[in-house]
Amino acid sequence: MAKLSQELQRYFFEEERPEKVSLADILLLAKERIFGFLLIILSLPSALPVPAPGYSIPFGILIFILAVQLIAGAKTPWLPSKMLNHQMQLSTVQGFMKAGLPWLRRIEGIARPRLSYICTGLAGRIIIGCMIALMAISMMIPIPGTNTLPAIGVFVTAFGLSEDDGAISLGGLVLCLIGGILTTSILFAFIWGGSSLLDIIKTWLGR
Repeated sequence: MAKLSQELQRYFFEEERPEKVSLADILLLAKERIFGFLLIILSLPSALPVPAPGYSIPFGILIFILAVQLIAGAKTPWLPSKMLNHQMQLSTVQGFMKAGLPWLRRIEGIARPRLSYICTGLAGRIIIGCMIALMAISMMIPIPGTNTLPAIGVFVTAFGLSEDDGAISLGGLVLCLIGGILTTSILFAFIWGGSSLLDIIKTWLGR
């Protein structure tokens, strides 16, 4: 099976495409790694250090729906047809892919099947699903700083899931945990005032 980065490179940059594409079109690349593939694609725009206005909330909703299905033990994901068939500008998606493919290739360089029970076992998928669901909620919060790190955590965890690499998924879960702590800190600062963990880090880096 071709690597995910190769499939995406071919689909978006080497083959002729209409001006608009849908998530349903992209799913043709997924094959048996469909859960991990979907989560990778949906978390990518928010995980990148580039502006992604309008994507965090709808994609966060879709990620949450997928996470609930992971928790329930579903083998085949379901998504609302309206969201699956929503048209996106090809140039916009290509921009995300151009920024994200180098990172994807780096992860692929170290990925291999190991600790696979974390990705395939019921307990592991429930834990992964619960953490991804929490990160999806964070991505839907319209406050700066609450979506990038959670989305990175989802991206890395999902990549491990797609490759049956439990070690990478564990690393992603650690990022999700850090993202959850950061989001909680930002929410506390937003509601009650004061410095968030992000502000403290920025001050420390500034010194």
